[in-house]
Amino acid sequence: MKINALLGLFAMLALSATAAEKDDVAAAVKKLADQSYSWKTTVTVPEGRGFRMGPTEGKIAKDGTLHVVTSFGENKFQTAIKGGKAAMTNRDGEWQSAAELESAEGPGRWMAANARNFKAPAAQATEILGYVKDLKKDGDAYTAALSEEGVKALLTMRRAGAEPRPVTNPSGSAKFWLKDGQLSKYEIHVKGTTKNQNGDDMEIDRTTTVEIKDVGNTTVELPQEAQKKLG
Repeated sequence: MKINALLGLFAMLALSATAAEKDDVAAAVKKLADQSYSWKTTVTVPEGRGFRMGPTEGKIAKDGTLHVVTSFGENKFQTAIKGGKAAMTNRDGEWQSAAELESAEGPGRWMAANARNFKAPAAQATEILGYVKDLKKDGDAYTAALSEEGVKALLTMRRAGAEPRPVTNPSGSAKFWLKDGQLSKYEIHVKGTTKNQNGDDMEIDRTTTVEIKDVGNTTVELPQEAQKKLG
């Protein structure tokens, strides 16, 4: 009986510690969300496997105005969001509103939905926190495994209204770094097998790292053409 009682006590203490550490990270994320900041996102995949995209650099103002530049090889695409409206550049570098893209042929609808649903780091970190389990402090970082549901959500991208693609063998982890009680960096690693557009198996092994800087000192100046499309 005493052994069972001790085991129960240890389990309760472990749960309490996990909850406290999750609260620490959640508070650090909230502190970031209340300020302006800049960030850089890098995505890495094993050599020879999967699509390799360049870095994404973004800025967000305290009022939510956002400007993002994403690199795909030698091409760069920009996204601007303000007051609930979104606009982005096409392959020719011309700005189009999300409303214009939604009525266009080809990938325009997907691009528009992607822009409208874009999550800045503070919002994405909040989503990731909802998927972590057994969060533990490890040196200067907090680490945790991701739930199966979380890996599936973070692993795949789909067109608005489309059925999610099935994922098998999902696994993943998350890591958060704090500085002065504020989120300064986070990383997610997700793995699994899903289907490509042809219905063939496709293995995904992706690590996404987000580094945050210039907190409270970032200003966002949207290009004039983007402002016109945003009204």
